[in-house]
Amino acid sequence: VGRVGAPGRREIGHGKLAERALAPVMPPREDFPYVVRVESNILESNGSSSMASVCGASLALMDAGVPIKGPVAGIAMGLILGDSDAETSTGGIGGDENESLEAVVLSDILGLEDALGDMDFKVAGTASGVTSLQMDIKVEGITLNTMRRALDQARSGRLHILDQMARAVPAPRTELPHAVPKIRTMVIPVEKIGEVIGPGGKKIRAIVDKCGGEG
Repeated sequence: VGRVGAPGRREIGHGKLAERALAPVMPPREDFPYVVRVESNILESNGSSSMASVCGASLALMDAGVPIKGPVAGIAMGLILGDSDAETSTGGIGGDENESLEAVVLSDILGLEDALGDMDFKVAGTASGVTSLQMDIKVEGITLNTMRRALDQARSGRLHILDQMARAVPAPRTELPHAVPKIRTMVIPVEKIGEVIGPGGKKIRAIVDKCGGEG
């Protein structure tokens, strides 16, 4: 258990990964002119805390009424190689013809599998595609067939997680919580702007003084 303090390199990196996974589905500022802050507090973990943060943040955004384009889920994939180390000796990234049958791709790896395994491959995205990737490997190379298997398994796992998430929050709420300040935007015709400002800015200053806004 580490000392609780300012975010460290690991926390910042995981936060960046989760942010990149969610950024493509965030609404444009023109449609949702709010500043959004999501904080993920991981109290205990025997798996991927960053991918848990992606799933939790997606659910939190929808529950808060943020009109995201679609829910995002993430899963951490692992790899266990055999003693023959055939994966490395068959050509690295480019060699896929003599794929090692001893290579086992793991889905949703635990902490021990992450520590003792040969790969930590995090994949996050929507039902339509991938929005964020991160991979750490402890071997000299990964074959194309292994990458295909890992991505295929990650897609199946991601779709399963998205299905479970949809049971809890199927879509973003249509209304914002009561505690959120409401923003209303109106367009004043150009010929009426002078009437709103008033002579010497008298009217606009009165509106600011009465409503507490900013001119």
